[in-house]
Amino acid sequence: MITDNHPFNINKAGHLEVGGVDAVQLASTYGTPLYVYDVSIIRENCRSFVRTFQELGVRAQVAYASKAFSTIAMLQVVNQEGMSLDVVSQGELYTALKAGFPVSKIHLHGNNKSLEELTMAIDHDIGCIVVDNFHEIDLIERILENKNKTIHVLMRVTPGIEANTHQYIMTGNDDSKFGFNLNNGQADQAFFRLRNNRNIYFKGLHSHIGSQLFETEGLLLAAKLLFQKLDDWHTEYGFTPDVLNLGGGFGVRYTERDEPLLYATFVRELTAAVKEHASSIGIPIPEIWIEPGRAIAGNAGLTLYKVGSMKEIPGVRNYISVDGGMTDNLRPALYQAEYEGVLANKASLPAAGTVSVAGKCCESGDMLIWDLPLPEVEPNDILAVFSTGAYGYSMANHYNRFSNPAVVFAENGTAKQVVRRETYQDMVKNDISYE
Repeated sequence: MITDNHPFNINKAGHLEVGGVDAVQLASTYGTPLYVYDVSIIRENCRSFVRTFQELGVRAQVAYASKAFSTIAMLQVVNQEGMSLDVVSQGELYTALKAGFPVSKIHLHGNNKSLEELTMAIDHDIGCIVVDNFHEIDLIERILENKNKTIHVLMRVTPGIEANTHQYIMTGNDDSKFGFNLNNGQADQAFFRLRNNRNIYFKGLHSHIGSQLFETEGLLLAAKLLFQKLDDWHTEYGFTPDVLNLGGGFGVRYTERDEPLLYATFVRELTAAVKEHASSIGIPIPEIWIEPGRAIAGNAGLTLYKVGSMKEIPGVRNYISVDGGMTDNLRPALYQAEYEGVLANKASLPAAGTVSVAGKCCESGDMLIWDLPLPEVEPNDILAVFSTGAYGYSMANHYNRFSNPAVVFAENGTAKQVVRRETYQDMVKNDISYE
């Protein structure tokens, strides 16, 4: 049994429990594969960030990075917890609007924002656009001039830091598709354009060095480098930033080898650094923005599967196959992400052996977990895979024409379906006959 690494309980029946609800019953009621979230964990994750800033008495915004998991219900929960919101597309912005999220607390990101996306954001008077490149400045200037409107912006910069993470989720190094380079003059060029446009309120800088971070060293170094540039601009041009956004990437536990920091530790150390740097260059402490996504949703969610076929290769490996895979969790195939799990219907039993969990897609690489200790496995057992709350649903796809799972929120012993299971009719509704 490995649930000690994950925030879920085992009930008197020996079954895994999510939000006070029996996971086996959830699988029976809503089918599998099934994404399930313990809403109390979502709320506590939000509060760990928001509450710590409040205790420190500094101005701050904690924006949920909705790319991690974006549905109307999820955005309503994070809004209830006093969060702001990051969006990266018209679809994410539309979802936020449908959820009734306050537009003044929405921030638009993206390395290739289209004219339509920027127009939608400006038309709805969102709180901030995080500007990523010169082409985007051209578009924003044109829209604002044509509509005679104004907008608040931050400038995303790459500070030249290579975070200790997978190269696919490392974003703060010099060779990055994101942001203006801090070291080659691009950031200075963008500064002049943004600050000198009468329709643009340039609020400050944004940096995000990467994801799944287990230490503060890289974030603190990024803050130092950003303040060095702000010191130059303050000395030469009298610029004082209203906001400093240090991004997200706060790590979560996927396996027993992961040792994430308390979220409050990130907040305290970043706040102390911002205070120190602001004091050293003689400016007021800017409002601190951060952007947790995985840290809010990741460990609050799990995925339930039904076990089907099993294959024993003597002296090599024992496989079990489940009724999902890379269509509902692409991360293992995409960048070898690792997970842990239990049999939800046998959660109190000790391991009897080790199996490898295969998905049902027609790809040899569709493996969810290698070498997982489990009790004796039988067909129709319910496998629960932990920490799938971030980038499971949001990366779900239709490979092999598998339908997307339903999503259920559980809280205080009550379960509610918040996303319906996709039907086959849903999958073909946009297809057009050639006959």
